[in-house]
Order: sequence, then structure tokens, then C-alpha cells
Amino acid sequence: MKPELTIQLMDTHAGGDVSRIVTGGIDLLPGDTVRAQMEYLRDDADGLRRLLLEEPYGVPEMSVDLLVPPTDPRAAAGYIIMEVMGYPIYSGSNTICTATAVLESGIVPKQEGKQNFMLESPAGLVQIEATVHDGVVEAVTCEGLPSYIHTYKASIDVPSLGEVTYSVAYSGGFYALVDAASMGFDLTLDEERKLAETAHAIVEAIQAERGFSHYTLGDVGPLPFLHFMGPVEQVADGYYRSRSATYVHPGVICRSTTGTGTSARLALMNYEGSIKPGDKLETISLRETGFIGEFTSVEQEGEYQVIKNSITGKGYVIARSDIVVNCDDPMVECGSLHHILSSRHTGKITPQS
Repeated sequence: MKPELTIQLMDTHAGGDVSRIVTGGIDLLPGDTVRAQMEYLRDDADGLRRLLLEEPYGVPEMSVDLLVPPTDPRAAAGYIIMEVMGYPIYSGSNTICTATAVLESGIVPKQEGKQNFMLESPAGLVQIEATVHDGVVEAVTCEGLPSYIHTYKASIDVPSLGEVTYSVAYSGGFYALVDAASMGFDLTLDEERKLAETAHAIVEAIQAERGFSHYTLGDVGPLPFLHFMGPVEQVADGYYRSRSATYVHPGVICRSTTGTGTSARLALMNYEGSIKPGDKLETISLRETGFIGEFTSVEQEGEYQVIKNSITGKGYVIARSDIVVNCDDPMVECGSLHHILSSRHTGKITPQS
């Protein structure tokens, strides 16, 4: 009799973006860092990402975060991010959701008030500050990756759209930043499909014309993100607000404004001289959810002004479940998955004492 192969999940969301946290059922992965384990999944076991983001188990609009034991002893847990575009090394919404799951599962015991711990992402250690009130995780603040403007106000001719002006930021991935009003958008929910179609055409055109290289990481692949920017309004001293929408290639408009999208906006505002350290930007999504980005400092790295920042949001647990993986099911392709499915142990991370 074949063993029943199951994957344990905690489904969460932050700002409307669903992150499926894999808490058990996957074998320990080879690699002496979380980044190396991510590369193993990408190159040798991509079936896990496809299984959980495609029918019959999921949809491409979701993300997946696999919890793994940390390789750095300072971290409470490691996590590997999987999305429709592949394996980003960092994501603000996924980090907020993973931190929430780590607390709700008891890997890090909750403490009333503010508590701090670290997670290990493929990009490295991430400092987390969680606010707990009456046992509920009310907010999570995580570090954004150092972010900068790579290209400012370039233009490109896009079939069916004409000439489009865009800037490019790096904030964990390369983002095309496009003024929404210049494309005729108010950033309301009824525009979601048209936003996706427009962003798809722009990203395809940019990818065909040019690539981008990070000043230390080098080539990190084709540009995968586009962020539509609404007008910025100042609502208090040092506090700004803007409607926003983030697109992930191919075809997905995120439910939230995304953490990395918010970091990219902060980088642009710094570049244009409209924000100073200590200022905050609240980005508002098509679904009226938001993240708060804080610009904390700036450093010169060669030709780039690189900003440090943090992102604050709230994660919600929406389901705990076991997915049964049946490799005889014609809808399930186990070829690049079966060798990491565990029938021997849960693969769960030991809670902190």
C-alpha cells in the first residue's frame, strides 16, 4: 500500500495577498544557506511551487513560503518564497505572513506587547518586530531590502500603447515604476484586468529591449515587476499616502500594494527629493488595504543612493490544512516533486524555548 503523502499548510494573507505557509511534509533540502536551498528548489524541485500555485490545489495569484530550519543560529526560522514568476529572494507581504505564521504556530512563542526576532530569507537575515495585543498579532514590521533607483524616466514604445515613460527601482527585484494617470488609470478595482493587460505589454516590451544588473548581485534575471503609482498626498507632517498597484509577470495584479513595491516607491521619492529619513508612505491597494513604508536612512553606493526602509502590515490566518498529494491524479505532476515529499517526518521546525 502506498504511503499517503501530505503537505501541511497554514494559509495567511497580508493586504489581501494570500501566502501559503508550508509548515511540514517536505524533506530537509540540501544547501548550507537558505539561498542555496532556494536554488535547489528552483533547479531540481520546482514541482512544489507549481503544485501549490496551479489547479487543482491553488491559483497563480497566491504565493508560497516554505518554512525551513535556519542555517544562521540567530534566526528563528528560514523561509523560501515562491511566486508565479519564480523565486524572489525577498518579499514584504510574504515576510509579514511568514512572521505571523511563525508566531501563530508557536515556533516563536507570543509575548504581549512588542517582541523582536529574526527570520532567514534567501536574501539574508530579516529583523522582525511584532506587536501582540491580547494574544493577537496586530502588526508586523520587517526590514525592506536596501532599495535604489537604477533608471530614471526612460521611455519605450509599447505596441498598442505608444510611448510609455517609466523608472526602474531595485527593492528585492527590479520594478518598472509607471505613473498610473499617464496611462489613464485611477487605480480602482474595476480597472484590475486592464491594469494587468497594460502592465503585461509594458513588461514584455522592456524585457525585449534591455536587462538590468544589480550593483553587487549582478544579473538577477529579466525584470519581473511593475508598480502603478497614484498621486502622492501629504496627510500629516512626514506622512504620505498614495494609491498603488503591483503587477507580477506574467499576468498577476497583487491584492496588496506589496512590501517591495512600497520600498521601490520610497526609493523614487528619495531620488526626487520629496521625502526625508523618518518619513512614512502608506500605499493603498485596489481593495483599500495598505502597507506603511518608513524611510530610515540613505547611503551612497557608487553611483546609487541606496535607502534603508521598513514595511509594516498585518497578517491574518485564514486556514490550516493538510493537502493530500496523489501522484496517480492526472491533474498532478509529481516528476519534479516526489523526491522532496516526506513520508518519514513532519519536517517541522522546533519551537524556541
